[in-house]
Amino acid sequence: MFVLELSYTAPLDRVDAVMKEHVAWLDEQYAAGVFIASGRKNPRDGGVILAVGDDRAAIEQLAATDPFVVEDVCAYRITEFIATKTSDALAPYRQTL
Repeated sequence: MFVLELSYTAPLDRVDAVMKEHVAWLDEQYAAGVFIASGRKNPRDGGVILAVGDDRAAIEQLAATDPFVVEDVCAYRITEFIATKTSDALAPYRQTL
């Protein structure tokens, strides 16, 4: 599992100008089963995405296709972790060591 932390690198008006495309990209990743949660940080200086997958390189490549990255309005920090404990709703994503 991966935590994708987005940090805005441009003013919010530039971020907002790309928001529609970013949300469409998010929707594609939810439909593909890669993303399981996402949202804005508070204060609004970026966002967070929870993603599932076994291949860090694939997640990094996917993040590079985010319109926010393409338009140079955010930077990603990607953290991989092993989800050994989850809520029942996330049981399909539990991992073992």
